[in-house]
Amino acid sequence: MIKLVTTLAMALAVAFAALFALPASAVVNINTASKDELIALPGIGPAKAQAILDYRKLNGPFKSVDDLKNVKGIGAKRLDKLRAELTVGPTQAKVAAAAPAKAEPRPVAASAKGDVRAAEVKASK
Repeated sequence: MIKLVTTLAMALAVAFAALFALPASAVVNINTASKDELIALPGIGPAKAQAILDYRKLNGPFKSVDDLKNVKGIGAKRLDKLRAELTVGPTQAKVAAAAPAKAEPRPVAASAKGDVRAAEVKASK
């Protein structure tokens, strides 16, 4: 009985850990990430996460991951360690520019029969 309880407890612990574990290939978009998502990155604590959010609010979306070097406390070494886990993704402005709005077709005004015949007569002269 003890062996069964121990086995069930171990299976439950493994399932619980797997439920809350992030996949190894999780990529964080620094233009949309929340403070908690940034804190989950290795080497980024609450202060650096807030600095990233403040920089983004003040300067707009990051154009590239390299722009993180402009955030106080993030240097080239830290950026190199994080680079594989970061993306900037498309920003709303880029998405809107990439897909221009289609012009709606204009309704064609119906013409009277006399208008069409008059045009045909003028064209044949």
